Amino acid sequence: MDFLKKIKLGRSSIGTAIFWVVAIGVALGAYVFARNLTTCWVITPLPGSPPATCGTVSSGVNGPTITDSQGTPVPGPENLPPPVVIPESNLPPAWDGASRITILIIGLDARDTDTSAPRSDTMILLTIDPLTKTAGMLSVPRDMWVNIPGFGYSRINTAYSSGEGNKLPGGGPELARKTVEQFIGVPIQYYAQVDFNTFVQFIDRLGGIDIYNDEDLRLDPVGGGTDKIRLTCCGVRHLNGVTTLAYVRYRKSGEGDFTRAQRQQKVILAIRDKALDPANFGTLISQANDLYNEFSSGIRTNMSFDVALQLAVLVKDIPVESIEQGAIDPSMVAFDNVILGGQDASVMKPLPDKIRVLRDEIFTSAGAVSPLAAPNDLTALMQADGARVRLLNGAFSPNLEVNTGNYFIAQGMAVTEVGPADRAYDRTVIVLHSPKLYTLKYLQSVFGISSNTQILIQPDPAASVDVEVFLGNDWATNNPMP
Repeated sequence: MDFLKKIKLGRSSIGTAIFWVVAIGVALGAYVFARNLTTCWVITPLPGSPPATCGTVSSGVNGPTITDSQGTPVPGPENLPPPVVIPESNLPPAWDGASRITILIIGLDARDTDTSAPRSDTMILLTIDPLTKTAGMLSVPRDMWVNIPGFGYSRINTAYSSGEGNKLPGGGPELARKTVEQFIGVPIQYYAQVDFNTFVQFIDRLGGIDIYNDEDLRLDPVGGGTDKIRLTCCGVRHLNGVTTLAYVRYRKSGEGDFTRAQRQQKVILAIRDKALDPANFGTLISQANDLYNEFSSGIRTNMSFDVALQLAVLVKDIPVESIEQGAIDPSMVAFDNVILGGQDASVMKPLPDKIRVLRDEIFTSAGAVSPLAAPNDLTALMQADGARVRLLNGAFSPNLEVNTGNYFIAQGMAVTEVGPADRAYDRTVIVLHSPKLYTLKYLQSVFGISSNTQILIQPDPAASVDVEVFLGNDWATNNPMP
């Protein structure tokens, strides 16, 4: 009996086990079924997103249908967002240090300085050719009738106000630059617009300027007060900032704007003479950073500080007799009246052939409108520079300065000194003591230098060389020398 009881008990245990296995299986199946049913439910909206394992998934009435066989669809052009428009840079291409460079100087109309879109009162082109060590100035009358890009024909002084008022990229200065560039027919890389207060402060910072005055003038100072400033004829007169500003703005004698253009150019040359005086030049260069910080708020320009400093060093070696001066005068225009803004306006319509002759006199030194320096000409231009070069070895490669010196000598460079550097240099550094810009450009090309941090401008008339090169490990590991 005990045996039978054991058999019955065993049969009961087996049945119970089978029952629980079946029950658990049914429960799991029910769970999976319920989960899949609710996960892939599409008849009524449920929170969340169904997974791709559901087979066919609808994202809604208006959404795309995705099946397992199709995978993730690739959107067509009509489904893509509109492209991002990258604004055009207002900065000009980097100056190569050797090609002709031209700057538009802009002064604003004193009557408009309280408005958001003033007109320009003064436009003077300054051009410098590093190769021939020549420069030029060309004044453009404010009433010249020209085509302003995007706005049609108007007085040239409205280009600035059109650019400012319409908030164009670069504003008034950039549209003025484009207008003068198109009108004169020469590339203009930079613009500089100086406000009245900054101009006055800069002249006073120089200690005033000296000009030869050949007129009897009663000048109106800008700002409060009615006292006139009298300049008598004839002789050298010392002008402070306020008097200089009144002098360049005066237009009531002679031929109005045409005579005023001559005064403005006299002032530019007087500023040059004062700044380049040996007693002042070294101090101004050493204070260049401070001056930039002091006056930058009143100068609107697309020229970098480094380019301005290079130009200052370059201009130092251009004698005044090598600076051509010119202004568009009454013989180069036809006076006319037009309707401008609903009112009768006097304008000057240009005589292109005559203006072209003046343009070429100022911008031509060795062929019409001196071209950019071609890379293939850099060796010849470097040789013409005749720069004295010192090579100092800052790399971990013995005799690198000697081997590099022999290499450059074979290229026609005047390597006059070699030796060890003051410390180790990972990257090659060029120090310019005098404006040998073609040599600088050549060295930049050979060493593959594109960063301004590797070029130092340190004017030093007493230096025994024009250029110093601190050779770095970058040159030791990558150079064309045999």
